[in-house]
Amino acid sequence: MRYSVLGTTQAHLDDGTPVPLGGVRLRALLGALALRAGRTVSVGALVTEVWAGEPPADPTGALQALVGRLRRTIGAGAVVSAADGGGYRLVADPDDVDLHRFTRLTGEGARALADGDPAKAGTVLEEALALWRGPALADLPDAGAEATRADIRRRTAVRDRLAALVALGRAEECLPELVAAGAGAPLDEPLRALHVRALRAAGRPAEALAAYEEFRVRLADRLGTEPGPELRGLYEELLAPGRAADTGAGPDRTAAADGADSGGDRGPARSSTAPPPGNLRARLTSFVGREDDIDALRADLGGSRLVTLIGPGGAGKTRLSQEAGARTADAYPDGVWLVELAPVDDPRNVPEAVLSALGARRTVLRGAGAEELRAAELTTDDPLSRLVEFLRRRRLLLVLDNCEHVVGAVAVVVERVLGVCAGV
Repeated sequence: MRYSVLGTTQAHLDDGTPVPLGGVRLRALLGALALRAGRTVSVGALVTEVWAGEPPADPTGALQALVGRLRRTIGAGAVVSAADGGGYRLVADPDDVDLHRFTRLTGEGARALADGDPAKAGTVLEEALALWRGPALADLPDAGAEATRADIRRRTAVRDRLAALVALGRAEECLPELVAAGAGAPLDEPLRALHVRALRAAGRPAEALAAYEEFRVRLADRLGTEPGPELRGLYEELLAPGRAADTGAGPDRTAAADGADSGGDRGPARSSTAPPPGNLRARLTSFVGREDDIDALRADLGGSRLVTLIGPGGAGKTRLSQEAGARTADAYPDGVWLVELAPVDDPRNVPEAVLSALGARRTVLRGAGAEELRAAELTTDDPLSRLVEFLRRRRLLLVLDNCEHVVGAVAVVVERVLGVCAGV
């Protein structure tokens, strides 16, 4: 006998003939037993799962009657009672149940992919995914964590199968599936990394960069975070094919930190082997027009240490500020650094947001500049004081974006930094 719980609960003879299962409770009981095929399930657990917190007046008697019905349906020897009468067991091997077979196959597929055998991985994973007919454990009133775990395994299997297709040179073929899968899991970073990789393999680098940028914006808007190392590495490779992604970040040029991308027009004076510091992102489109605004901003930056852009939402303040920063980067040996404040909902977190953008929160400390940061961290827990110590001997441009909702806290930070850090 074979049992299916990836969808409505079903039973089939070994030759594939379906066995009719009548009644919601009967399917729930079989699903609960199939979930632990070959293991005894206690009476209490079965009552809870079959009746979902609304047990009958005589739960033990009701369960015995339901087990009797199930035995008449799938065979008297298919369900056995525990020796002490404390539960029931479905006589079946785990591989007789589609959920357990699916788990085994997906494990084999993942191992094949990791071992460099995408052909085997693709075949095994297709077999595994074909077992799904609907939501896992659909007939259990409260499948809860078990159903969630099964669905996570299914999504991982989908991603692994698509990765196998990309590895087999079939990137173009799997792009529609990657788009569909991404729509259902908009924050799945490994899936988006695979999508970017597939677009690159299909000879569509511009679309790959656009896919990265779309995901980066979504992460910033929803979670207030940046893409992880794998996706950032792909982005660096797309910007500079054949060049290894640089791991350095931070104004001291010797500190490795999370989340700092390099890019933008830094000017001809920079060495091609030492990417300039800063975290301005490479522009995906050209900047057309507004040259008068750019010239005015550059002139203002040359004569004042604080310049403020104001205007209605959508006027282009962010793009204008970044473009001006990129075009004046040569004036700042320690870089141009963008601080995105839109995700900051607590004004007290503004100094930490600036530290994060500078790569100064999770920094691998080494070099002379790092000693200053280490000393600051040892002497104070105040983020603003740490920020001031970090910036005190540096010459750089800070671009504080989307300040309006925390403008009071931003004013405090700006006043303190400008008062102590003459090069900022």
